[in-house]
Amino acid sequence: MVRYTVVAGNVFLVEGREVFMTEMALARLHEVMIVLYAVSLVFYFIDYLNKKQLVHKCAFWTLSVVYFLQTAFLIMYIVEMQRFPVLSLIEGIYFYAWLLITLSIVVHLFYKVSYAVFFLNVIGFIFMTIHTFAPTQIEQSLVGETLVSELLFIHITFAILSYTAFALSFVFAVLYLLVYKILKKKKWSNQFNRLPSLQQAANGMKTSILAGIPLLLISIILGFQWAYVALEDWSFFDMKIVGSTFLLIIYSSILYLQRKGRLTANDFAWSNVFAFLFVIVNFFLASKLSQFHSWI
Repeated sequence: MVRYTVVAGNVFLVEGREVFMTEMALARLHEVMIVLYAVSLVFYFIDYLNKKQLVHKCAFWTLSVVYFLQTAFLIMYIVEMQRFPVLSLIEGIYFYAWLLITLSIVVHLFYKVSYAVFFLNVIGFIFMTIHTFAPTQIEQSLVGETLVSELLFIHITFAILSYTAFALSFVFAVLYLLVYKILKKKKWSNQFNRLPSLQQAANGMKTSILAGIPLLLISIILGFQWAYVALEDWSFFDMKIVGSTFLLIIYSSILYLQRKGRLTANDFAWSNVFAFLFVIVNFFLASKLSQFHSWI
């Protein structure tokens, strides 16, 4: 028995009982691409706002792995189907995502414009996610239910990672305020030497926010896609969606004001403390009030 199988817009010729295993393997590769793409976005965001040579290299090489996988799938598709992938919407989305990542790599190598690379990859990531977890692909695939379930898993994982980063920024904020108070009162103790310096605490707050913001953005993007393919009835005004978006705006605003010099170091620390209260509210209360985010 010979059969064509479609996984995330890619058509492959397989036989008999190999169908399911082939689809599962291809699905796993596409999930790896999505995760690596998301990781590269985090690196690019940190590099965009806080230039570090190591982060810059990590961003580029992670994106290069994604590009290699995307290009390999594209070539396999062209060879198998004997045509260029532009005759359907889902094919066009994949080709468009591939063009965006190609363009971002060219810009990275020749123009050194980090903000352009970051925003190009945000758009590319959105289209790659739409392509990989499109409803038509879910329906046609033997592993469709698994794809939906794992999309939810990836969405939740990135959300929790963002909350972890914000918790770390909260810890550094508390340490900053504690050290500042000790230095101001000049009351030393044996434990003082075990505390970070003001500069270390400030850098810890900033780095944690730089990681948390793109992680939360990626989680929101994946969450929208999951709701679209898995739920028949959902609203943009669901409490969890509103809360997560509001949280993203809060931390983005804090980072923006800090970079513009409108927040003193103390204000930056207190902003992190109060913002983390919204993280707790969003994690527990918003989840409880949400129509489809309840913990079961």
